[in-house]
Amino acid sequence: MSTFEELANPGVADLGIYETGRPIEDVARELGCEDADAIIKLASNENALGPSPLAIQAIRDHATKVHVYPDGGTFRLREALARRLDIDPDMILPGNGSNELIELLGRAFLDGGKNIVMANYAFIVYRLIATSCGGEIKEVPMQAFTHDLEAMSGAINEKTSLVFIANPNNPTGTQVSPDAIVRFMDTVPDHVITCFDEAYIELIEPERQPDTLQYVREGRKVVILRTFSKTYGLAGLRVGYGVAPTECIQLLNRLRQPFNVNEVAQVAACAALGDKDHVVRTRKMIDDGISFLESEFSSMGLEFVPTCVNFILLRVLEGQRIFKGLLKEGVIVRPMLVYGLPEYVRVTIGTRGENERFVSALKKVL
Repeated sequence: MSTFEELANPGVADLGIYETGRPIEDVARELGCEDADAIIKLASNENALGPSPLAIQAIRDHATKVHVYPDGGTFRLREALARRLDIDPDMILPGNGSNELIELLGRAFLDGGKNIVMANYAFIVYRLIATSCGGEIKEVPMQAFTHDLEAMSGAINEKTSLVFIANPNNPTGTQVSPDAIVRFMDTVPDHVITCFDEAYIELIEPERQPDTLQYVREGRKVVILRTFSKTYGLAGLRVGYGVAPTECIQLLNRLRQPFNVNEVAQVAACAALGDKDHVVRTRKMIDDGISFLESEFSSMGLEFVPTCVNFILLRVLEGQRIFKGLLKEGVIVRPMLVYGLPEYVRVTIGTRGENERFVSALKKVL
């Protein structure tokens, strides 16, 4: 008798399961802790300030309307994003988080005869999607925990369909320079789609953000992915978006599920997009947190990767042991074994109180 695994499509049985950061409630049950507020989560790069206040109000205003299907064309959100980015609304496709759009790219442009090029310490979902679509994965070693775009260009061949560049990169927290992107784009063949995953881009001051949108406006084979999960604090609503030439957006639209972005997520994202004060306060919290944690790590003699976003890759030698030890102290961080970095954990920048508690727990566990 055949098993489900034998009946599955090629590549499915080879997939790993994406491990999310441990939920606070789960850890509370494990520790027998009745007060979940006693546990802090610094594992999933969430905004420690919470959602935009304008988004919260928009959610309240629409709570009584969730019995009605959302706008399947996400008209309001696309219009708001188009005004912000100065592009045509038809070049925008909102998704159920930017992860959905990565999956749509794989389904649209990958099969068993093609490959993707990615960095070895880049977002693991690229690898999972490529495997599920039967594509080959060409991993290029990073240099100083940063994408080596020259080497990635050299890895492209006639079977390459997609190149993924996470900028800033998760889990290393590093950024590729705008000049390096320009040099890279000058070398990309016409048959290759370059995907710039910019989930954390708004956490960087505008003058330090590369202008990848120029390539979309020029009609180049470029897809840009962004999200409301990080800077805008809407991770629980799952809303992101892709920006690409209209022809590409039309193809992805054929693959997406109807009503893929719910009504509450749409109105909250529109409201959050206009909350400039929340973005400024978020950047200030992160800058202060980076200064505090990097100073503490240096005084403890710990190595870390200098970051430009809201998390730090920290070398603790025994990542799993430190992760489990911190759990017992009520502090959730992210072990990096699945990324091939067993000596590291990744810690999200929290509020001042959360950062201080993490450092205290870390000293105890070490």
